[in-house]
Amino acid sequence: MSAPAHDPGPEQFQQFPPNRIIVIHPGSLYVRIGRASDLLPVKQLHCIARKRRPGGKIYRDLFVPPSIPKTKELIEELEECRLQISHTLQSCMQSNGSRRYATPPQQIAAFNRRSLPETVNDGEPWPQVECDIVVGDLVLDVDPELEYNVHFPYKRGDFNIHSEIGGSISSVLNDLYTIWSSIIEYKLGIPLMELVKYRCVLLIPDIYSRSHLKCLMSLLLKDLGFGHCFLVQESVGATFGAGIGSACVVDIGDQKTAISCVEDGISHKTTRLRMDYGAGDVCQTLSWMFHKSAFPYKNWNENIPRDVVLMRNLYQDFCHVNLDVCGPQEKTFLVDHPGDVINKYTLQVGDECIISPLSFFYTDLLKITGPKSTKIQNRQPSDPEDPFDAEFLRETGRKRETVDPTANENQQFESVNENQPTGNADEDIVVDTLDGGPGDIVSLAPGQVLGLDAAILQSIDRCSSEELKRKMYSSILIVGGGVKVHGLNLWLQNRLALQIPYTYKTEQLEIVTSPKDIDPASTVWKGAAVMSCLESAIELWINQSEWTKFGLKILRERAPFIW
Repeated sequence: MSAPAHDPGPEQFQQFPPNRIIVIHPGSLYVRIGRASDLLPVKQLHCIARKRRPGGKIYRDLFVPPSIPKTKELIEELEECRLQISHTLQSCMQSNGSRRYATPPQQIAAFNRRSLPETVNDGEPWPQVECDIVVGDLVLDVDPELEYNVHFPYKRGDFNIHSEIGGSISSVLNDLYTIWSSIIEYKLGIPLMELVKYRCVLLIPDIYSRSHLKCLMSLLLKDLGFGHCFLVQESVGATFGAGIGSACVVDIGDQKTAISCVEDGISHKTTRLRMDYGAGDVCQTLSWMFHKSAFPYKNWNENIPRDVVLMRNLYQDFCHVNLDVCGPQEKTFLVDHPGDVINKYTLQVGDECIISPLSFFYTDLLKITGPKSTKIQNRQPSDPEDPFDAEFLRETGRKRETVDPTANENQQFESVNENQPTGNADEDIVVDTLDGGPGDIVSLAPGQVLGLDAAILQSIDRCSSEELKRKMYSSILIVGGGVKVHGLNLWLQNRLALQIPYTYKTEQLEIVTSPKDIDPASTVWKGAAVMSCLESAIELWINQSEWTKFGLKILRERAPFIW
């Protein structure tokens, strides 16, 4: 008779098959969802179109950050910044040692004005839309003339909450439920009834709002009905995806650029920065410069989704930071919209293909999509579900009563827009070692936003020890869809090499962009998939009954980040 099998304990503490773990990475433009065993996730536009009720209010999110009205002042600022970058480029050398030269925009415009479309083919009609709700990439098949409202539930890397129709937190959660459940059901082929047998890992921003995390946990465990789940910060996912233990992670998304120093799976709270710009804003600067040079497709309109997709494709195909490419280049592109013929256009481009991606460093160009701010993580309000949190310790564990009554403790994010440096009023409180306090607020003039190189230096400078700073300077990891511009990492490397304080100069300043040949836009997703299969992840899972019984308290105790 065989010996009884050794029981490894409750089901929760056993390794779980990766093909039953779903990893979800939501973004402002795309959402990536897949099984932890998949090589790559399913990628879909993170949006939903809902049929309007007769006489209902109209609301349509654009597929790119909207440009603001071009006042005389704005055009002057944009022009000044464009010329500044142009002059910088002219002072650069090509690899063969000869000086770069630029082609005047007037010369390019003269060519483009003469460029006429050539009809290649008859187009297809618009597809018939039968449903009241359309999600993901299929939203592009909805004729903009039809009575549909379009919503993107995430904006600038966080919930898209606004005062119009569909802008409440419950509407956002409802949209997330509909988009995610339809991808799980129709793209991954998993019936929603089965999700109780599945587990979920959700990627969250580094700078998060606890109240949003609470809503997302309930969405996963109660509404979608997953058996277990846990949350991972994006920067931590990036280090696992790249197979790097510690790094300064720079995540360039479509509408936000987030930076955080991660050491052994923990994101250091004081180093987290989030700037309100990304590849979508750069795309708008490219569009502005193309139109300055008489863009031959004259009907281009940022309100038409397929026009935006076209401009995004031109950004991906034409933009680069390669100093050896100078002088006018001829390019062709197709405009293929349903309900119209397919036209081929010939376009001449000059340095605008380099200038637009360099707006990551010269951020005045990004004013085309309105004023921006830089956010840092601040102390957050307590929740009645979790009364004994760090705030409770802070209130009960004082050494001396020297608290500044004017300090606003309840603000979740501080926009880094203050002129006066604020001291940390709670420096003498016992629990500061746990929590780090609100952290100093970076003094920036209102409306000013850090360029990519300045933000990296700022983030690393906020590390607690000299050794950690040195470690971060030697390992900078860049992920996200916005990094896919040829030569951008080399430009960044050269800019940083000139600015790193001498004491931290290591033998090698290494900037990693596509580790292990993974698409940098999927590195974060891949990292969460890897993490979910580790033996150490067994202790992180939270199940439905635990969430119902303990709420936020269990999240604070189990979360793989400092709450």
